[in-house]
Amino acid sequence: MQRYDAALKILLQATAGSLLRQLTGVTVVRWLNVEMPQVQSSRVDLLGMTAEGELVHVELQSSNDPDMALRMAEYALRIYRQFRVFPRQIVLYVGEAAMRMEAVWRERGFAFEYALVDIRDLDGAELMASAQIEDNVLAVLTRLQDQIVTVREILGRIGRLDDPARRGALDLFLIISGLRRLEFKVREEAGKMPILNDIMDHQVLGPVFRQGMEEGLEQGLEQGRKEMSDRFMRVIEDRFGALPDAIQARLAALSPEEWTAVLGRFPDASSVEDLFPPRSH
Repeated sequence: MQRYDAALKILLQATAGSLLRQLTGVTVVRWLNVEMPQVQSSRVDLLGMTAEGELVHVELQSSNDPDMALRMAEYALRIYRQFRVFPRQIVLYVGEAAMRMEAVWRERGFAFEYALVDIRDLDGAELMASAQIEDNVLAVLTRLQDQIVTVREILGRIGRLDDPARRGALDLFLIISGLRRLEFKVREEAGKMPILNDIMDHQVLGPVFRQGMEEGLEQGLEQGRKEMSDRFMRVIEDRFGALPDAIQARLAALSPEEWTAVLGRFPDASSVEDLFPPRSH
């Protein structure tokens, strides 16, 4: 959830627009520090303040947590301790499985409740009608009549942005689309457009290798190659799981020509074996 969490926070904080209005009916004018000063560190996802001074706490959830109500009660008390205001609380569920959490918790004279919203119940058409690309990207998580048509429309809007906004929006779109298992379709459709016409512009691999090469110039060829190996290994493991020792060793020893070949296979690879076919003897 961590990479989805970060991307969703970026998108939601970039706009106090359509999605937040659908969730809360209010407009957040300022985002607050969300680290709770406690013995046990706790960090809420989003805590905003309206023009009237109301606190709005939005927690992002991609899986069904049986202790969600308990967590939200703890967050509410910690927020109150810090700001002396009880927040309006909303859990925004973005997962693919059916939502099965409870929005009420009662225990021996104690009652607590919060709003629980499945993002698929929000109005995707309103998000697509927004002039803000962040709303458009979030629309892919709602219940859509035609996901592929929506993906193409969002990519078309991203393609009309200027760099670096275009690259950043494309990166976020690829991450968010993973919550609906659409990342490969997004990559396929983006590959047909000028916004993604060579491997170094790839939204996942491009930044990894550009950063690695820049550090290689500063730190020396061998260290730079090791940095690239480590970064690319994390990308591969994120997609395929832990790599066998033999594959890790082979990755670390790749020549520039072999890097190019592996990069070319990455978008269509369905397994590690597709990336590293057996050596010919």
